[in-house]
Amino acid sequence: MHDYMGFKTTVAKASSITNSLRTTIPAGIVHQFNLKDGDKLDWTLKVEKGQIGIIVKPENAGTS
Repeated sequence: MHDYMGFKTTVAKASSITNSLRTTIPAGIVHQFNLKDGDKLDWTLKVEKGQIGIIVKPENAGTS
């Protein structure tokens, strides 16, 4: 069974010299996964019918 939560964030330019964008990870997700500044995230994208499904996995998930 999957638990789904809805969050809204705003996308902003990461830098004035690149085309990169950034967004904020909602505090509930940061707390649930104990994320810290500098943690690395593995992003998996699935595009279907004009929608983007994103799975984000902390690289340290499942390790102690």
